Amino acid sequence: MLIKPKKLETGDLVATVSPSWGGAGDPELRWRYEQGVRRLEEVFGLRVVPMPNSLKGSEYLYHNPQARAEDLMNAFKDKSIKAIFANIGGEDSIRLLPYIDFNVIKENPKIFVGYSDVTISHLFCHRAGISSFYGPAILVDFAENVEMDPYTVEMVKRTFFSNEVIGEIPSAKEWTSEFLEWDEVNKNRRRKMKQNSGCEILQGSGVVKGRLVGGCMEVLEFAKGTDIWPAQKYWEDSILFFETSEEKPDPGLIKYWLRNYAAQGILQRANGIIFGKPLEEMYYEEYKAEIQRVMMEYDLVDLPILYNMNFGHTEPKFILPYGAMAEINCDKGTFAILESGVQ
Repeated sequence: MLIKPKKLETGDLVATVSPSWGGAGDPELRWRYEQGVRRLEEVFGLRVVPMPNSLKGSEYLYHNPQARAEDLMNAFKDKSIKAIFANIGGEDSIRLLPYIDFNVIKENPKIFVGYSDVTISHLFCHRAGISSFYGPAILVDFAENVEMDPYTVEMVKRTFFSNEVIGEIPSAKEWTSEFLEWDEVNKNRRRKMKQNSGCEILQGSGVVKGRLVGGCMEVLEFAKGTDIWPAQKYWEDSILFFETSEEKPDPGLIKYWLRNYAAQGILQRANGIIFGKPLEEMYYEEYKAEIQRVMMEYDLVDLPILYNMNFGHTEPKFILPYGAMAEINCDKGTFAILESGVQ
């Protein structure tokens, strides 16, 4: 069992960090960071402090992974900080691994949230035995043009500000992957939303439960075979969550990666899988075909799988607490988180 962090209260102090790409500190993007921070303050009533290295810019942080790790460690150590929000993902936070003190994280459980390359930092928390949250990032969801999406706002409140059971997660009515340049001239321009078809039942029947573990598929590849790869007990009776990044990986890669999970025995240990909506719904059908192919190859055609879920590289998004008990109901086509994310 992973330790749950304490819930947030209005007025709490929270930190922002850049464990991966350091763009939040680049002069041309600083407005975007400040807009995200303003939402934390105005929408959720939080007080926000940037960690000292987090805004030194992408060039500095690329060359200094130890500075990024130092921010993360100090944010966990600081008793006055109640939650840590990642500014954005990237591609190289695996470079922080030599500088992580897992005891610091273990002894200071608190909310930590982000997605994409932040998967690696989630695995740091997982290895330390605390639950963290696969969810929105400052530069993306919180800094959304015009206003935050109400769906994401609701999920933040349900997950972080309440110790009630999170419950059934409805599909978002609309979604977007449209990329508008992060230029201040666009800040009052809304992205185009599309109707969402909702989650699909790819295979399986009945109702299954399991503890959540997963992340961004490309980023999980960095972690395989390292000290932060979850121990076998965490894959047992799990519900896996997988999603793909803005790089829109070739469908053949999904096949290769899933075959590896099968070769490790992970798919066979899982009780079910949920897959996030592919960016721009590109390769939507092709990904489904490859997932089903691997399930057929390994005689897993009855494993419950939901597809096209609103998490990861899509907006709006819901939040997945690592280690929380979740439920896939194939009869109703629903997904629920059966406990609170916080205490």
